[in-house]
Amino acid sequence: MSILFKGGTVVSAKDRRQVDVRIDGEKIIEMGTNLKTKDSNVVDVSGCFLLPGFIDAHTHLELNNGKGSMGTADNFYTGSKAAVAKGTTTVIDMATPSKGSSLKDCLKAWDHLARGNSSCDYTYHMSIIEWNPSIKAEIKEMIDAGITSFKMYMAYDNLRTTDGEIFEAMSEIRKFQGMLGIHCENGDMVNKMIAKFVAEGKRSPHYHPLTRPDSVEAEAVERYLMIADLVGLSVNIVHLSSKRSLEAVQRARARNQKVYVETCPQYLVLDDHLYDGPEFEGAKYVCSPPLRKISDQKALWDGVINGQVNTISTDHCSFNFEGQKTIGKDDFSKIPNGMPGVETRPELIYTYGVTTGKISLERMIGLLSEDIAKQFSMYPQKGIIQVGSDADIVVWDPNTTGIISATTQLQNVDYTPYDGMQTTGSAKSVYLRGQKIVEEGQVVLEKQGKFIFRKSTKNN
Repeated sequence: MSILFKGGTVVSAKDRRQVDVRIDGEKIIEMGTNLKTKDSNVVDVSGCFLLPGFIDAHTHLELNNGKGSMGTADNFYTGSKAAVAKGTTTVIDMATPSKGSSLKDCLKAWDHLARGNSSCDYTYHMSIIEWNPSIKAEIKEMIDAGITSFKMYMAYDNLRTTDGEIFEAMSEIRKFQGMLGIHCENGDMVNKMIAKFVAEGKRSPHYHPLTRPDSVEAEAVERYLMIADLVGLSVNIVHLSSKRSLEAVQRARARNQKVYVETCPQYLVLDDHLYDGPEFEGAKYVCSPPLRKISDQKALWDGVINGQVNTISTDHCSFNFEGQKTIGKDDFSKIPNGMPGVETRPELIYTYGVTTGKISLERMIGLLSEDIAKQFSMYPQKGIIQVGSDADIVVWDPNTTGIISATTQLQNVDYTPYDGMQTTGSAKSVYLRGQKIVEEGQVVLEKQGKFIFRKSTKNN
């Protein structure tokens, strides 16, 4: 039986309209004012917003981190359940191969991990952690398989490639209209600075951000953009965290480069004073790039407001505090990098962006859904409520209040970096391709996610 939503306000990245929405099967089939009931099941959503399902374009739901058994606390089952409970109906996870293995084998492995376990829809960025003729030959194969975006690293010795290899990978990806995102930090400088502080006995979490200052990120961003300019490739900068890096992007755009910028909630609502928490609390906030200063936070909000920042995703990478983060008790460089966030992003951005007047709800939809869908070849299947699109609908109640707590979260990790923060607004119910997945914050239908095939579009 079809479902008819009546009384709600449909919001897109451009406008909001008080219209009824009818869905049947997996699709939106009709929109308009005062639609007749016909044989539909009527859902009264008066006083609520109807939002397109959110998309998180940066998650690590299955990450070993190159440290043997040091895998993430979450997996596709727990992470996707936490995501969809708060309105995120699609994730783009980072599929990361082992050294010496093929991209094809990595894709098979991630499909095995996600299929039948995910409660939200999913697709992948394919990580390229080495470059050789075999990997080069697989770029087209990946794009033909629906993986149109790739990830490379300028930091982490077990993951990073050289500038020359990045140049060659860009050239190949450009042939097939793919997208490349890069973790921008100067890995050589990070290694040298870590070695220096550790040798001096400076081993507490306080020193983590000092080994990865804004200059280390900004230099890598500048270098990355210069390489992209040589190739003529439109590129993505993931988890941009600092004012100086955003300034590098502005210079690239001034010379007419196409650059997409992603930031994350942690860089908008947290800052580096947290590394000086009592006992070993600072370890909870060890991520890379690290949390920055209030001045960087302000610059990023300005970028969100004026459009310099295109999207907000989470870089969700959950390691337990006890037994995982605490491994670095005597040496901050051994603390696994990453923080959880796939569950909290919508409420944080609504609370600290929309209700404060920094951004409109329409802008939030662009940042968390519509513009992500357009950038990563999922629009208009995803990212918008319109006839013919997937019926991924979040019924958003703007009047609810809550407090983020590790004791009530669904993420399978023993802390949240946002513990105690008050929120306004939440997902009252969530529909994934026409099925009600969430009711009053509870996941009522699990493991309904499917792989989203993407076909690359001409962005370059």
